[in-house]
Amino acid sequence: MMFCRKCGQEIDDNAIVCPNCGASQKTDPNMYVSNPMPNAPADTGGVLWGLLGCCIPIVGLILFLVWKNEKPNTAKAAGIGAIVGVVCVVIWYILLFAIGIMSADIYY
Repeated sequence: MMFCRKCGQEIDDNAIVCPNCGASQKTDPNMYVSNPMPNAPADTGGVLWGLLGCCIPIVGLILFLVWKNEKPNTAKAAGIGAIVGVVCVVIWYILLFAIGIMSADIYY
């Protein structure tokens, strides 16, 4: 015999509800949701990962690919940093090219 989870009355081992108080004796599978990795650091999406991705875009891309399932916020920060870094480099080269063309026109 087992006892009711709510009122403590002795009930049959196969009882689904308590005949005394009507409380369900089934365990809710969602009741005991636990963190699959209890010691894992929080996924805050740190700005420093984005800055690293901006300064070294290949590292930002690699971090994005490695962390996209485990740490989606941090992966997003590193990925956005990598994109910003690449865009900045492209703009820099366009400006250098434009300055080079303008300076070539002055000398000829």
